[in-house]
Amino acid sequence: LDHVLASGRNVNVLVLDTGVYSNTGGQMSKATPRGAVAKFAAAGKSQPKKDLGLMAMMYGNVYVAQVAMAANMTQTLKAFQEAEAYDGPSIIIAYSPCIAHGFDLTKSADVVKNAVESGFWPLYRYNPLNAAEGKHPLNLDSRAPKVDVADFMYKQNRFRMLRQADP
Repeated sequence: LDHVLASGRNVNVLVLDTGVYSNTGGQMSKATPRGAVAKFAAAGKSQPKKDLGLMAMMYGNVYVAQVAMAANMTQTLKAFQEAEAYDGPSIIIAYSPCIAHGFDLTKSADVVKNAVESGFWPLYRYNPLNAAEGKHPLNLDSRAPKVDVADFMYKQNRFRMLRQADP
């Protein structure tokens, strides 16, 4: 993925970020948040999550957006339109709940909204074209958190298990 983004070619990438290797039964990945319990991280992941968006922004010529459709459909649509219109590499990173998070997936829309409202999953768009127009390339589309991040996290087994095992 890094090589594709670094190529400078006009390619659009969508990453569905579950925070685990979902196709292998919920193993810990570089995208797993610190403190989350996953396969091969029974005591909770000790390292912070790799920030894929920040890494892509460091190139300076990659369109980058982080979205959460159920939390803000307008921002999600705008990100897709901007990524498609951008003549260069673009990546959209979408918050994607997964069964390994340990909650009833019929409640996914509420969990996604809560992730954004707590600041756990900030929404943003980084458009390199804005700099050429004298504007800041990074737009933070999230509002200030209005929900305690601990309340969001402890509704999910992946965080609650660690607190119960080692308060």
